Amino acid sequence: MASREEKEKHHHDLVPLAALINRELKNEKLEKPTVRYGSAVQSKKGEDYCLMKTDCQRVSGNPSTSFSVFGIFDGHNGSAAAIFSRDHLLNYVMSAIPNGLGRDEWLHALPRALVAGFVKTDKEFQSKGKTSGTTATFVIIDGWTVTVASVGDSRCILDAQGGGGVSVLTVDHRLEENAEERERVKASGGEVGRLSLFGGTEIGPLRCWPGGLCLSRSIGDMDVGEFIVPIPYVKQVKLSSTGGRLIIASDGVWDALSSEVAAKSCRGVPAELAARLVVKEALRARGLKDDTTCVVVDIIPPYNRVQPSPPPKKYDKFKALLFGKNGTRSANKLAKKLAAVGIVEELFEEGSAMLAERLVFSFIQFIFLLKFRKFHDYAPVAPSNSSVF
Repeated sequence: MASREEKEKHHHDLVPLAALINRELKNEKLEKPTVRYGSAVQSKKGEDYCLMKTDCQRVSGNPSTSFSVFGIFDGHNGSAAAIFSRDHLLNYVMSAIPNGLGRDEWLHALPRALVAGFVKTDKEFQSKGKTSGTTATFVIIDGWTVTVASVGDSRCILDAQGGGGVSVLTVDHRLEENAEERERVKASGGEVGRLSLFGGTEIGPLRCWPGGLCLSRSIGDMDVGEFIVPIPYVKQVKLSSTGGRLIIASDGVWDALSSEVAAKSCRGVPAELAARLVVKEALRARGLKDDTTCVVVDIIPPYNRVQPSPPPKKYDKFKALLFGKNGTRSANKLAKKLAAVGIVEELFEEGSAMLAERLVFSFIQFIFLLKFRKFHDYAPVAPSNSSVF
């Protein structure tokens, strides 16, 4: 049995968890990357809209809690849904996150909040009785952590620095190209087929009927039935200290360029020029057949601080239990591909179209996390560069 002196010594070695979190926040602030961005648009129908904000704050009035938001909304059947989503989606996402969370908890809550925000945006827009719809590719950058949520066929890619290659952070919800979404629509009672002309000739891409939309997920589109859902694919990754470049663009770019070609076309130039080069290359390859919009975001390491890539994290049984199979799958996908060179760590990935799976189970996980924190008000002193877990 430990002596009283040993107990007192052990007690002195404990510090409040809040102090550890505060230490982590200080370290994060010191190592926070610079975010620079640029955009370019060539309009044909005038239905593409962008969101670019670098002055958002998790805690109002506290600049150390700042984060950035970027989005592209490619409207169809009018621009009303794209404009509404640009103006309201961020607020709906933020309102789905409980107040008073530390940065780690806030980031853990973000994927679920994005799902709730997309669904809320869709519901509120449809209540206006307008039939317009829109894709949405929505990116939140907090320090080195990038969280992307998307519906439709706009796309976000990551061109990682340090030889990590190009990774696609979204999934295209085009019925023509996404067999899993075709099966989901048909299993739900919808029909998938091409437009039929007189005499039975079929033309054009695969579409969902009724409605004839070639996308399986979008915001709005109240006239196309319940098979088209606003539930986003969500991916969250953490970059290494070498940083990276995000290219977010509408299908006017991706119908003309592959992800690799788009990334290659703008390497070595600032973000503002890079966006223009991507659009220029898309127009050169295909012409102006659709609205063509691109946002380039550079996540740049602090000047004069070139840090080595962090070692791969050890397998954490508690976190695997807490965050379920998604966290395990993450390690087996992007992490295996890129972590070997210390570029990207995948934190979360989920693409199910089932709302109950996305919200209810995640909510249980989140409550469990908060309870775990409460029962561990004190933790042993750790080096200043250690994480809470």
